[in-house]
Amino acid sequence: MNSIVASLKEYIHVINLPKVSVIDILEIVILAFVIYHVALWIKNTRAWMLLKGIIVLLACYVIAYILRMNVIVWIFERTISIGITALMIVFQPELRRALEELGQKKIVSTLIPFDDTRNQNERFSERSINEIVKATVEMAKAKTGALIIMEKDIDLSEYERTGIELDSTISSQLLVNIFEHNTPLHDGAVIIRGDRIVSATCYLPLSDNMGLSKELGTRHRAGVGISEVTDSLTIIVSEETGRISVAVGGKLLRNIDGDLLRKKLTEMQGKSGDDTEKKRWKGLRRTDSGRAE
Repeated sequence: MNSIVASLKEYIHVINLPKVSVIDILEIVILAFVIYHVALWIKNTRAWMLLKGIIVLLACYVIAYILRMNVIVWIFERTISIGITALMIVFQPELRRALEELGQKKIVSTLIPFDDTRNQNERFSERSINEIVKATVEMAKAKTGALIIMEKDIDLSEYERTGIELDSTISSQLLVNIFEHNTPLHDGAVIIRGDRIVSATCYLPLSDNMGLSKELGTRHRAGVGISEVTDSLTIIVSEETGRISVAVGGKLLRNIDGDLLRKKLTEMQGKSGDDTEKKRWKGLRRTDSGRAE
């Protein structure tokens, strides 16, 4: 037994573990803090989708390097510096916003996020779903044009700033009144985060998808455009026809009713919908014009 203990002491002495000072611990904490918030920023912006593309490119580079595809490796190595510069240009608005938020944040609340609504099991309540569906159906019957954006994981603060801040409880009466003709807030989109209407009259990027039907106006192209660059769900009510459409992931589902809209919102909420209804959604055939039939 004594020989074993002696051997362990000799082994530990040979390893010669480095000394860890207070500065080293502080450095580890700072690096962990920076890495965490960079990862959080990537997750909440379009950079998350781009990061997955970069991972695929890196995997291709590793495969090419292992297989000694010298031409492909040479191209990767020569274009990496250009790619970094291009990323800085593409994400210039997000980087500027991140620096602005860094200056506005309180260090303690950033280190210990006590109130993080994104970690809740449900994005919004059943009451909010009922109010949104009720307002959408009423506006469709009255042929009142509407554009409602439901925020998911990617933060929409960039587009929220282009409108007028509301921060009000969701109600069908308020939504109908916002989009009523000749009212100050009817032009533009409404952004909903959780159980709150956070902003109205917001400007959205227009889709340049040439496959969309020519009969679709600016409202539909804006709805599809925001769904192409974020993971949000967009509800669109046509002012000309009164038909309800939903845009998700760059796809436009047209001519839906209140029941299908409720199912889509319930799925986004985090609850599982009826299997038959899910199959109905998956079975929708899309034509080149973006129409669901």
